[in-house]
Amino acid sequence: MIMKAVEVLPHALFNHVEGKVGLKGEKIEAYIEWLRNRIETLKPFESYKPAIHIDVYGTLGIVFDNDFEKIASYVANLGKIAAPYELRVEGPVDMGEKDAQIQALKTIRELVESKGSDVQIVADEWCNTLEDIKDFTEHKAGHMAQIKTPDLGGINNSIEAVIYCKERGMGAYLGGTCNETNRSAEVCAHVAMATSPVQYLGKPGMGVDEGYMIVFNEMNRILALKDVL
Repeated sequence: MIMKAVEVLPHALFNHVEGKVGLKGEKIEAYIEWLRNRIETLKPFESYKPAIHIDVYGTLGIVFDNDFEKIASYVANLGKIAAPYELRVEGPVDMGEKDAQIQALKTIRELVESKGSDVQIVADEWCNTLEDIKDFTEHKAGHMAQIKTPDLGGINNSIEAVIYCKERGMGAYLGGTCNETNRSAEVCAHVAMATSPVQYLGKPGMGVDEGYMIVFNEMNRILALKDVL
């Protein structure tokens, strides 16, 4: 991913406390430090400055017993470790239902900002439908919302979701799932090119090359065709 100069990487999955996160979050800290150093060593050109995006599946809530102050302090420290690269933390907590999730992410965002940190909190759990995305956006529940294209149904809803977020200062992450098809990834690439979200998920698959290749090639096909059609 680094050698290809991917702009956001790697959407790492931290979904198990003991095995991947650490009982005090120490495994995430070590991973981000390792990744930062790897970017510094392997970056293909000097100006390459990707965002680091990690998905923690609510595990920080488990580690810190849903103490939002402790979670915000931990996240802010992760941002210092990631520097000079921007850090995005997806799904720091899972409160078990939508309203509590909105309030939690709103509070964590405010606490992170109050510490002078530029780490971005990304909404995922309980932010599924177009209505959900609008509710999270209106309450500023995080800095960015993942727009999970299969959950929204028609691509018209994904388009509306990106536009809605952008008009209201919420980062739009046009995402989805690794369990999609190459065709859905190509169609969503057109949506991304038309609406310009902050980032678009390389999909399908759990690897790198397959999803990146499908999306990158389709985007370049769009650029080539727009000049002749």
